[in-house]
Amino acid sequence: MGLNRPVNLFQELNWGSGAVLEQTISLAKRKNLKVHRLETLTDIDTVEDLTRWRPEEVVRKPYLSIIIPALNEGPNIKTTTQRAYHEDAEIIVIDGGSIDNTVTQAIDAGARVEKSLRGRVLQQNRGAMLALGKVFLFLHGDTHLPSNYMTHIFEALMDPETVAGAFRFKTDLDHPLLKIIEGLTNFRSQILKIPYGDQGLFVRRSAFQTIGGFPEVSLAEDLFLVRMLSKRGRIRILPAKAITSGRRWRELGVLRTTLINQVIVAGCYLRIPSRVLARLYRT
Repeated sequence: MGLNRPVNLFQELNWGSGAVLEQTISLAKRKNLKVHRLETLTDIDTVEDLTRWRPEEVVRKPYLSIIIPALNEGPNIKTTTQRAYHEDAEIIVIDGGSIDNTVTQAIDAGARVEKSLRGRVLQQNRGAMLALGKVFLFLHGDTHLPSNYMTHIFEALMDPETVAGAFRFKTDLDHPLLKIIEGLTNFRSQILKIPYGDQGLFVRRSAFQTIGGFPEVSLAEDLFLVRMLSKRGRIRILPAKAITSGRRWRELGVLRTTLINQVIVAGCYLRIPSRVLARLYRT
């Protein structure tokens, strides 16, 4: 409403009713004002009004996108997905050509499933391209997040200097030696700020896109990613634990698996090319 001189037209009205316009016009005429009505437009009073005006504006985007690269993870993917469910998160499973029931299990658990060429780097970068969240969380198909993971991530990223982080490391194996290894792994990741990928690595979308996503390396893409991110801000290791499957320790043995992991971490820290680490890993 516009006026060319001050007149009080805000009294004697039945506010909140559908009669306000007609009452205003009637009051203006009683005060000897000329009234000219402009073209009728739509105002926005409710969510439904906004939907009619700009339907794309009311699409609720998640805070967090959980990206799970998977390949033949049928026995694990359903539980992993269910444990990761949160109303403020979307879960995207990027399948690299599974020949078991990974896809059906993920869909049954409520995940969105997309296809990709095989390879963890390709699958994770594909998931990031499709994700809608402000924060990405890259989760292994056999790793379970802590029950209050969203609160931990949100509070960590309240610090504007923090660009990424991960949870503490724990396996599902009850082995005395593994308890020592878990402690040493957490000490190492806390000191060096280079967590493993199976610790539930999360990163701000903006930081991930700035560095161009996961580097196309043959091995330890998560360690190389964190190393690049550390140049742009703080890496936080959260107090809660992500529990990962101990199947690799069972298959290869605790000492052998630990030795391999530590050699890879040391190689990454010493900037040894990933192709060299990959050859060493296979050997």
